[in-house]
Amino acid sequence: MYNIIDLFCGSGGLSYGFNLAGYKTILGIDNDKAAIKTFEENHKGSKGICGDITKISTNEILDAVEGRTIDVIVGGPPCQGMSIAGPRKLHDPRNRLYLSFIEKVRDIRPKAFVIENVPGLVSLFKGTIKDSILSEFEKLGYTVNYQILNSADYGVPQTRKRVFFVGIKSGEKFSFPEQKILFENDWITSEQATSDLPLLMDELGEERQDYITPPQNDYQKYCRTNSQSVFNHLATNHTEQTKKIISLVPEGGNYKDLPEEYRESRKFNVAWTRYHSKRPTLTIDTGHRHHFHYKANRVPTVRENARFQSFPDDFIFYGNRTEQYRQVGNAVPPLLAKSIGEKLLQSLNKEVFADNVGVQCTR
Repeated sequence: MYNIIDLFCGSGGLSYGFNLAGYKTILGIDNDKAAIKTFEENHKGSKGICGDITKISTNEILDAVEGRTIDVIVGGPPCQGMSIAGPRKLHDPRNRLYLSFIEKVRDIRPKAFVIENVPGLVSLFKGTIKDSILSEFEKLGYTVNYQILNSADYGVPQTRKRVFFVGIKSGEKFSFPEQKILFENDWITSEQATSDLPLLMDELGEERQDYITPPQNDYQKYCRTNSQSVFNHLATNHTEQTKKIISLVPEGGNYKDLPEEYRESRKFNVAWTRYHSKRPTLTIDTGHRHHFHYKANRVPTVRENARFQSFPDDFIFYGNRTEQYRQVGNAVPPLLAKSIGEKLLQSLNKEVFADNVGVQCTR
């Protein structure tokens, strides 16, 4: 079993997906205290460090893993310097978080690494940033490949697109997993993902609730594998005015479908967007309250968003409601991460096989 550490782990969606693929997460690092609590509670046997990665030394990381080998480093380092106006360079001081990821790979030299980021990173400045990332890791001896993946192609009920960079030290170029519909014959819809959860049309719900039906499909069976109850499923207490406006938006509609007197209240692409029951959701947000349930006149609950992200129901989120929404919204969908982890496992096992053959040949 290969050991991984998760930098900028948040709640740990990326590493949790790798666990599902057969890896062992031994450490997570993030500066969000509530997220580290969630990470530790859901990654049994793993340690979490809450702190600024730029101030955490490689020696501290090695001490934390207590002599265990770090085979793979994963994470989604933010790039503040790439998202503001003006010239942007990989070595801009504002990108110190990204540079810290590179430094940890340089110091630890794992067998492989995986980076997740927003897809716009690839085309930014005609690919200059992307090329810089490839160059930096190739200098360290890694063969790197990247690709933009849509989570809906991997059994996640959400059309979330993200770019992944995968580097392998053995020199083999990583081949990304092909589209992999896991449960049905097509994309999982928002209704298929959540129809067994209490609707909470006229109530706020309780911290622990019962399912309202048996699992209705394979996706719900996956989510409920180790769970007997529903947690993190509390509705937002909207004002009557907000609920009235939401009720005027049809499935799949947005602010453009509202009467003129309400249309100007929020005027941007995703404002007042109601999910469509027969489609995957859009990329979920971190609690900004712009997206609404396909049927109920409210924003999705933390648990519904977790379902849209492909977290199983026994993955419990900690902290206040705002912190929980942020953790879910920032996470990498575990089922997408699982597909990448499984594919990487093939490369790592091939490397081990080649090493063993080499040892036998020298005897």
